[in-house]
Amino acid sequence: MKTWEEVPFAGYILEPGNAESYRTGDWRSRQKPVINQEKCTFCLLCWIYCPDGAITRRESKVEIDYYHCKGCGICAYECPSGAIRMKSEAEEA
Repeated sequence: MKTWEEVPFAGYILEPGNAESYRTGDWRSRQKPVINQEKCTFCLLCWIYCPDGAITRRESKVEIDYYHCKGCGICAYECPSGAIRMKSEAEEA
């Protein structure tokens, strides 16, 4: 699996759906979304609005695929219950 640093400038598309093969989350902004599952109402607006398809549905909860999440914050902005907040990557270090 290639990282974003190994993909040639402007990338390349050899077949549909090959974006799953690249860990594009490696160049995420300095923040990442974190879901409070207790506050989540499973409305799926985050899943609908995520431009990278980094949010997955699992039975009655959603999860974030940090290998593909860019940290744009759209999911947190669109969440009507406030279950998603942006957390600094430095908070975990």
